[in-house]
Amino acid sequence: MSNIYEEKVTMIAAGDLQEFVPFGRDHCKHHPNALNLQLRQLQPASELWSSDGAAGLVGSLQEVTIHEKQKESWHLRKGVSDVGEEVEYDEELYVAGNMVIWSKGSKSQASTVYKAFTVDSPVLQALWCDFIISQDKSEKDDNSNEVEKCICILQSSCINVHSMEGKDYIASLPFQVANVWPTKYGLLFERSSSAHEVPPSPPREPLPTMFSMLHPLDEITPLVCKSGGLFGTSRVHYVADSAMKIVFLNADPSIIMTYDAVQGLHSLWILRRVKPEEQNAVLKFSEQGGTPQHVATSSSLTAHLRSLSKGDSPVASPFQNYSSIHSQSRSTSSPSLHSRSPSISNMAALSRSHSPALGVHSFSGVQRFNFSSHNQSPKRQSISHSPNSTSNDSFLAPEMEPIVPELCIDHLWTEAITSTREKNSPASKVFITSDLCGQKFLCFLVESQLQLRCVKFQESNDKTQLIFGSVTNLQAKDAAPVEKIDTMLVLEGNGNLVLYTGLVRVGKVFIPGLPVPSLTMSNTMPRPSTPLDSVSTPKPLSKPLGSLDEVVLLSPVPELRDSSKLHDSPYIDDCTFQQLGSYIHSVRDPVHNRVTLELSNGSMVRITIPEIATSELVKKCLQAVKSILPKEIAVQMLVKWYNVHNAPGGPSYHSEWNLFITCLMNMMGYNTDRLAWIRNLDFEGSLSPVIAPKKARPSDTGSDEDWEYLLNSDYHQNVESHLLTRALHLNPLEVSLLKEDVLHNLTLDSSTLLFTHIPAIFFVLHLVYEELKLNSLMGEGIRSLVVLLVQLARDLQLEPYLDYYYRDYPILVKASRQTCIIDQAQIGLMHHPSFFTPEPPSIYQWLSSCLKGEGASPYPYLSGVCERSKLIVLSVALYILGDERAVSNEASQYLSKVTSAPKKSQMDQNDNRYSFRHSTPVNSLAEKLVLWMTNVGFTLRDLESLPFGVALPIRDAIYHCREQPASDWPEAVCLLIGRQDLSKQACEGNLPKGKSSVAQVLSSDVPSGTEAEEEDDGMNDMNQEVMSLIWNEDLRVQEVRRLLQSAHPVRVNVVQMPEVNDHEYIEEKENRLLQLCQRTMALPLGRGMFTLFSYHPVPTEPLPVPKLNLTGRAPPRNTTVDLNSGNIDVPPNMACWASFHNGVAAGLKIAPASQIDSAWIVYNKPKNAELANEYAGFLMALGLNGHLTKLATLNIHDYLTKGHEMTSIGLLLGVSAAKLGTMDMSITRLLSIHIPALLPPTSTELDVPHNVQVAAVIGIGLVYQGTAHRHTAEVLLAEIGRPPGPEMEYCTDRESYSLAAGLALGMVCLGHGSNLIGMSDLNVPEQLYQYMVGGHRRFQAGIHREKHKSPSYQIKEGDTINVDVTCPGATLALAMIYLKTNNRSIADWLRAPDTMYLLDFVKPEFLLLRTLARCLILWDDILPNSKWVDSNVPQIIRENSISLNETEIPSSEDLNLETLAQAHVYIIAGACLSLGFRFAGSENLAAFNCLYKFAKDFMKCLSAPTASVTGHYNLETCLSVVLLSLAMIMAGSGNLKVLQLCRFMHKKTGGEMNYGFHLAHHMALGLLFLGGGRYSLSTSNSSIAALLCALYPHFPVHSTDNRYHLQALRHLYVLAAEPRLLVPVDVDTNTPCYALLEVTYKGTQWYEETTEELMAPTLLPELHLLKQIKVKGPRYWELLIDLSKGTHHLKSILSKDGVLYVKLRAGQLSYKEDPMGWQSLLAQTVTHRNSEARAFKPEAISAFTSDPALLSFAEYFCKPTVNLGQKQEILDLFSSILYECVTQENPEMLPAYIAIDQTVRRLERREISETFELWQIKLVLEFFSSRSHQERMQKIPSRGLFMNSEFLPVMKCTIDNALDQWLQAGGDVCLHSYLSGQPTEEAHLSMLACFLIYHSVPTPGQLSAGGLEGSMSFSELLLKFKQLKMPVRALLRLAPLLLGSPQSMVL
Repeated sequence: MSNIYEEKVTMIAAGDLQEFVPFGRDHCKHHPNALNLQLRQLQPASELWSSDGAAGLVGSLQEVTIHEKQKESWHLRKGVSDVGEEVEYDEELYVAGNMVIWSKGSKSQASTVYKAFTVDSPVLQALWCDFIISQDKSEKDDNSNEVEKCICILQSSCINVHSMEGKDYIASLPFQVANVWPTKYGLLFERSSSAHEVPPSPPREPLPTMFSMLHPLDEITPLVCKSGGLFGTSRVHYVADSAMKIVFLNADPSIIMTYDAVQGLHSLWILRRVKPEEQNAVLKFSEQGGTPQHVATSSSLTAHLRSLSKGDSPVASPFQNYSSIHSQSRSTSSPSLHSRSPSISNMAALSRSHSPALGVHSFSGVQRFNFSSHNQSPKRQSISHSPNSTSNDSFLAPEMEPIVPELCIDHLWTEAITSTREKNSPASKVFITSDLCGQKFLCFLVESQLQLRCVKFQESNDKTQLIFGSVTNLQAKDAAPVEKIDTMLVLEGNGNLVLYTGLVRVGKVFIPGLPVPSLTMSNTMPRPSTPLDSVSTPKPLSKPLGSLDEVVLLSPVPELRDSSKLHDSPYIDDCTFQQLGSYIHSVRDPVHNRVTLELSNGSMVRITIPEIATSELVKKCLQAVKSILPKEIAVQMLVKWYNVHNAPGGPSYHSEWNLFITCLMNMMGYNTDRLAWIRNLDFEGSLSPVIAPKKARPSDTGSDEDWEYLLNSDYHQNVESHLLTRALHLNPLEVSLLKEDVLHNLTLDSSTLLFTHIPAIFFVLHLVYEELKLNSLMGEGIRSLVVLLVQLARDLQLEPYLDYYYRDYPILVKASRQTCIIDQAQIGLMHHPSFFTPEPPSIYQWLSSCLKGEGASPYPYLSGVCERSKLIVLSVALYILGDERAVSNEASQYLSKVTSAPKKSQMDQNDNRYSFRHSTPVNSLAEKLVLWMTNVGFTLRDLESLPFGVALPIRDAIYHCREQPASDWPEAVCLLIGRQDLSKQACEGNLPKGKSSVAQVLSSDVPSGTEAEEEDDGMNDMNQEVMSLIWNEDLRVQEVRRLLQSAHPVRVNVVQMPEVNDHEYIEEKENRLLQLCQRTMALPLGRGMFTLFSYHPVPTEPLPVPKLNLTGRAPPRNTTVDLNSGNIDVPPNMACWASFHNGVAAGLKIAPASQIDSAWIVYNKPKNAELANEYAGFLMALGLNGHLTKLATLNIHDYLTKGHEMTSIGLLLGVSAAKLGTMDMSITRLLSIHIPALLPPTSTELDVPHNVQVAAVIGIGLVYQGTAHRHTAEVLLAEIGRPPGPEMEYCTDRESYSLAAGLALGMVCLGHGSNLIGMSDLNVPEQLYQYMVGGHRRFQAGIHREKHKSPSYQIKEGDTINVDVTCPGATLALAMIYLKTNNRSIADWLRAPDTMYLLDFVKPEFLLLRTLARCLILWDDILPNSKWVDSNVPQIIRENSISLNETEIPSSEDLNLETLAQAHVYIIAGACLSLGFRFAGSENLAAFNCLYKFAKDFMKCLSAPTASVTGHYNLETCLSVVLLSLAMIMAGSGNLKVLQLCRFMHKKTGGEMNYGFHLAHHMALGLLFLGGGRYSLSTSNSSIAALLCALYPHFPVHSTDNRYHLQALRHLYVLAAEPRLLVPVDVDTNTPCYALLEVTYKGTQWYEETTEELMAPTLLPELHLLKQIKVKGPRYWELLIDLSKGTHHLKSILSKDGVLYVKLRAGQLSYKEDPMGWQSLLAQTVTHRNSEARAFKPEAISAFTSDPALLSFAEYFCKPTVNLGQKQEILDLFSSILYECVTQENPEMLPAYIAIDQTVRRLERREISETFELWQIKLVLEFFSSRSHQERMQKIPSRGLFMNSEFLPVMKCTIDNALDQWLQAGGDVCLHSYLSGQPTEEAHLSMLACFLIYHSVPTPGQLSAGGLEGSMSFSELLLKFKQLKMPVRALLRLAPLLLGSPQSMVL
């Protein structure tokens, strides 16, 4: 094969040369750790080793230290970017001593250190590896899982893994590792078989030698091998052959190459995940024997190989004894045989979600895997059989499970055994390379024999296996792949560097500055043979790298040569370019197309191998030609071209095309010297060996030939067609044909490489030409290409093609005349492929016939080359022909694929023509098209480079989609249709929470100056901007801030009476302050609600907690009043719960999306003990917003052991809330310790504070919420009625414990109603009923009998249930279990008693709870009116009680009026509260009015004289409950009336107003402004449970009162809050704005489907009630969010601050600037196309668009300047075009309008030289008259008028007139001669072409075939033209010519 190349010795010039020094080496010296590592300067290798040239060090330069030789090594890979775009640099991993340095950089960017790692012991190896983080191990597809990019550093005893995200892991190694390899799945380890390993005794197999680790947290597991047996049976076993070593591992395809030292052969294996049956086969291997002895000595790993043998270090044990890998206690059929050990896998799963550095997890590897070196002993033997054996390692008993293998290797190929038994050695370098035609080779270099062996391999057709071919040997000393250009560099034995592609030799590489080694020199090169040879060979780069274009720098001088370096290293002084004596010694570190050469003197040079082609055009043509030639010929062609192109001193970019044409023509057999136009090409003095340089002229005077040369040049033709020539009326010069043309007819040489393929090459180049027509940026390329095509078409005598090119380029084509005559005999030798068509395929013609609705044959396309053509064909088929299947399947009927193999079916395919059909609604076609185009990667930039006529259908589809897009389209689609609002939304949607830029949009920056003076009141971080949009009429937000702030002293206003002395006055003031402090202490709870989730903390600063200020200021002198003066008695610990609430309020500001971690939480711990309560509250808050899950278990333990009661409460509640409903085991254990009932009966009694127990019980309820867990339910049921214990411990505050147990029970069985599975024997409802109404205590079953035998010494309860304790819990438990079930029978238990006798038995307070519970069960019966509320009151009360507004007290003997009155108010309050729950967060007007009426009534009652009967306390409680209910309904809405009520209550501080009422009132205020108006309440079951805990209607009497209800539970409202505020943000200004929403409700049993208009920003109703949400026009682009498909899209928007991007339409103003819509009138006048539109000033455009390009267009092209004259008309036209585009909102059409106008003007002046634009106009006209477009217009008449209705007809008319005038002015003669096939005049050429194109006139060939000559009448012509598909209006113009009277033109 190589004899072809001997004709001329070609050299390939290598690109810029650069000195190479690993960057890490230099960095190492300056790295801080360098001193202790005693790093010396690295001397060059030549000084260390004898300088006789035998430098055997390839990869590692050694350096001598006192102790040992310090090794360094490095490897490079192509830069990897996070996002996935191409990057242009190398990454280097450099290892020396204990350091690993990872740097990035290239010759164009300076290198920088990316990371440097220093470890404790010397680094053996460092590598990159990607680990797959999969949730599910069994998943077969590896693509769906996320990948963790890591760097792994191997030391002798462990491996460190550092991920790019910053996690780091350490996995300790249970054996010594010889080598680590990165694979597709994880790491692969080779165990080093130490020399002193005793050969195993016969019955046992050796230990595995290869292990895998799929993730740093997983175990290290042995590798399984599957090798074929003799009779096709395959055996599965562990890889345990110590002679087998890995020499190469590749990730894609995932293969391993091993070398067997015993046989001396290389083998290939495929690496894949193990299949379950193979796992079983290996694990069950041992059970086949049956006897215990056999089992013990079976062939697997030991079970106690995991046992930690105490004496051995895990590293050095030489592993000798091993028996079976799995515990023998398991039977063969054990189901969990291949389950991972639970503790480990749970641990791995757990710690994968936490930061990995928290737990030390390396134990799993060591203890299950250490190979002990004891001899087998009976004791050891016994362990392997008895799982419960109590010998020294019984503590590992639970770990004794099989280690399940995870990866398997399958045998693929082994090289043939060489007959000559010479010493084979393992390959020192292996790589995969592919040749220029994509065939893949695996090459391995056997250095001992100077051989590079190459094996060709390919995938089988079904993609499942690899097929390997035979081995070819190349003589080589070294080799490296050059991936970018599919070649490899081979260093031959004689020192030549040669480029190969596959097995084909391309040529020698010439390196400027290095001598070319001569043949004599190679004898003097001694063969390096040093003992270190095998060690020092660098490992090949095992990662195949992608491709990217090399930036070629022209300077041949190495750049990084600053003076400091010159002093540092001794060998840079003699610069590379003087080293003539040096020769290349080895090749290493190939990346992309760069490779390092190591020279014999130890220095290194990095060179760049040049590209195959740089210009886009040449690349396309090469690709096309390559795709249809047979592979061998293609490779030869490319090799030839490569040599021509890259000869030393090769061509520049511009002349590359000319060089290509010459080269191609030569290969086809042309004599290029004789072709005039090729001789005229400009080669810029290239020294290429192919082109004979022009002979130097002896005379300087010039000659005639020069003149003719000039006249023939392209330049001359361009001058002739120039406008100036016409203007000056210069006569065209007659070009005398060059003499040679006349003398010789040139012939072709038929023996050349490509001669037989000329037709095929011509055809594919024609397809490339058609492809380039679809890219308006490639105009120059088309002109270059057409010259070549014309020459070939002429020579092949293809008239239709010639005519076709003439119509495209009239001037260019007719000018070049020279032909080469090919004999018929020669034509016979050519190979005419089956895909060759006699009629030229034309993409425009194809589109045109589709638009006209005529059939068209499939369009031929080359895959990989004609991608645009394919795209256009398919999109037109979809959109115009309406065929949805066009884009779905690959083998489309619209395309015929052109391939090198002949196809049989190709011919029949042409028959199935297709025509117009519509099956689906139009808009879905547009959507389908747009979605499909984004899927295939079509972007706006591609659309802009399409010619406007071709792009029109696509733009039309885009226009339709832009009007009504779906809200959930991906970002790319939204960008394509030009909806920035949607694309920004989609882009935000892809970001993880908390990363979004939304937070920046919506975070308000309060100027710091104002805040500095006043103290922080904890409400500064609210989002002012949004709140000012929601409540824009008044300052209610400031008012709320004023009411809720607790950081400033209160005003103590007491007037000193004359009779009061000063001391008493001070006491009076302090008493007053004490009253006010009751209120101050209640404020933080409300503040927490107001500021909920409004702040993203800075991770480096502690959270600011506003201090709780309990002092006052007394006017007029503003003296400070303090409670600590000792004048009055202040309750002890008064403020401790208040500061807890303050801490919670501060913590709840943190948004759930914030990025905080365990360290930050601990960092916030206060130094002084007074703030401990605040910190406890802070912890609880973190649990409520989900951040507490990040707190390490260790820290949780720390906090709990401190024994601080508040911290425990906050922590337990927080952790449980964070793990809501998960049944998390670890949290359950944590809680159980604090609940005696959940501990085993024998356990020690722990002294747990009562409140902590309460918190723990609620915690259990939260963790098991909704799970109906039987054991938990049983315990909690018993705990509701827990009797008081013998000691004091259970006697105090029993009510709150019982309530907590009831609430927890309710949560566990939440909403399960009567279908509590498996609990029927517990009789839950009956037991609860008994707790509620009383009765004999049942015998206490279960585990706690012992504790309750002795009665309490404090409380005498007897054996009846104390209803006062148990009733609230039981009532609410019933309510929650039967929540929303509408279960009447249970509800009837809860009716209020209707006789006086029974009423006396029930505490009036409990009636509130019963009514509430009953209403919650009968959820659907609740109606928002006062009639329904009253219906809950029993008749006896209604008849006899005082109604809420009477003034007199009726007297009655037998009725206890007090009881009745109290019962009445409580029942009404209960009903009101249930209304609040039912309509929570709905802003239901009826419910609001109803409750507001009751609130007013209660307030009247309080001031009425009858209040004393009912009791002030009771009325206050009821009022508070009603106020809370009002606030629940109006949650987040900030309703003014409710705010006024709250403010009124805030001002009442004296009398009955205690701490609890203040708490309730300020909770109501907080709920009203929940989260600053961004949050509302949900009515889901879980929310109702949380609200029941938080709003429990018994309020504490004073600030330390937890008797009836634990105060901490008040904060659980957070679990019911959900973000529902939708904030429209203008995408252009990035600020929140108003927008009109239309919300559609689904129909329910109470109302039909309805729509409602809301002005956003607004709180949405609950999402499950909604059908869709729409942003309404006309001001903003419409946007529809359809909730019937699922609410997750909207939920994600709401959770990210509810930002919905909207975009103003043109000419509209926002609602803020123009509330009434009057200022947009300007817009209407312009849009309605009235005649004055032109009178508008260009300045007005800024109202319509913000696009800078359009603004500058208006500025420069539409503004009139002085004395324009006729230009004024063009300016007017431009202005009206601009207005049309902007107001119709399709500015992208502006270029099309202008192009059409310009073309028509050129046509009128007859200055058209190429006809593409005319084609475009024709396509536009055809699109608008096409059927599909007409149908669309009928459906939606108002929209989609893409072009101004007047513009197109005017243009069409102008073209018609221009062409008709030309016909009359002599064009008809010209046309006639064209049709009859005679030559035409030069002057008319271009207009003729325009006429032919515009009127689609058939070619003369087609006309003669149609037999038109003899026609007599017009009707005959019509019939005959039917087949030619020529429009009638064109025929009218042709008829006179064809009927033979050219002068009588009838128009």
